[in-house]
Amino acid sequence: MLPAGLAGHRTGRLDEPDRATRSVRDIAVDLLCVLVSLVIGALSLLISSPDDPLTPSWEVSIALGVAASVALWWRRRFAVSQALILIGLSAWFLTVGGASVIALFTVAVHRKTKPVVWLTGLSLVASLVQYRVQPLDPDTPLAYWLAVLINSLLLVLAVGWGMAVRARRQLVVSLAERAYRAETEQELRIGQARMRERERIAREMHDMLAHRLSLLSMHAGALEFRPDMPDEELSRAAGVIRATAHQSLLDLREVIYVLREPGEGEEDLVLREHTLADLPELVEETRQTGTEVRYDERLADVGEAPAQLASTVYRILQEGLTNTRKHAPGSAVRIQVLGGPDDGVTLEMVNPVAGDRPRPDRLDPAGSVPGSGSGLHGLGERASLAGGRLEHGRTTGGEFRLWAWLPWPS
Repeated sequence: MLPAGLAGHRTGRLDEPDRATRSVRDIAVDLLCVLVSLVIGALSLLISSPDDPLTPSWEVSIALGVAASVALWWRRRFAVSQALILIGLSAWFLTVGGASVIALFTVAVHRKTKPVVWLTGLSLVASLVQYRVQPLDPDTPLAYWLAVLINSLLLVLAVGWGMAVRARRQLVVSLAERAYRAETEQELRIGQARMRERERIAREMHDMLAHRLSLLSMHAGALEFRPDMPDEELSRAAGVIRATAHQSLLDLREVIYVLREPGEGEEDLVLREHTLADLPELVEETRQTGTEVRYDERLADVGEAPAQLASTVYRILQEGLTNTRKHAPGSAVRIQVLGGPDDGVTLEMVNPVAGDRPRPDRLDPAGSVPGSGSGLHGLGERASLAGGRLEHGRTTGGEFRLWAWLPWPS
């Protein structure tokens, strides 16, 4: 059990104990101090010399001894002023001596070194006066110096004990403050990591949603510009539109889930990580829109690819296919994915560049779909973060080429 001044303490200061609260431990210690002071005062009456003319009357000594002992109940609040008064009274009244030592101990525990030093010096002077005014054995001069020496040792022990208690409490407060700071910093780091992860997932979901909306636009455009298609093809296209719209709604819900703060008891969304084995499925989705895709995959150890590498390759291919459907609809696409653990992964996409003036019989059904907001610049950032590089532009043959190389971490 800690004192009230230490319970929940995070400031590292002990100079101003909490006046509003007092723990059970504080109450017990204060009562013990009052009791010890009363016992010491009673013993001092037994060893005093009542016949000495300088000895105060018993009534006054008892009254002051009891008052000084009771005053120790507020020893923390008025530590310095109380010690100063009690030390002054102890020079004339032996019954106040115990209370003055306890008050000095309190100053050593709860105050800085400077008041402790000069109050200790004042206590030593008071002991010189005390045993001169009320000698224990007037016939033995050596008894005076022996009493002063014993009293001085007791004062030094009390002050040393108090300063040791203060040092220990400062250590406890310092450790508690460091632990609290470390906990706060850890919570901050966790919060920042969660925010970065949520932003990453939101970007991933945004790209997925843009990809699916472009697919939806392509299929809807096919229905719009081919109203005479056979019933079988019409049914298949409608089914693809329905499935794509349904999946787009699920993706949108996941984006909203990621962007909002999770409630109590809820866990953050864990996004499914794509692997290199998912690349053919992504290509097949594009083929279903009527786009001609020539896909050449020559990858080694597909199942052993690191998650970041696989996810980056998947997103680059996904964004590249989305851009092709948006900016060069109907164009054939050549895709080649090569590599392995030794050489990394190389991805190349080539498609004809759309003409400057679209044909009147071939409108762009995907043209109304907005871009992802990052496009090729975002792909370059992805590749750079993965330790690779990305290039894009027109070839000498008038085609658009997207090329990326990514290392395969061991």
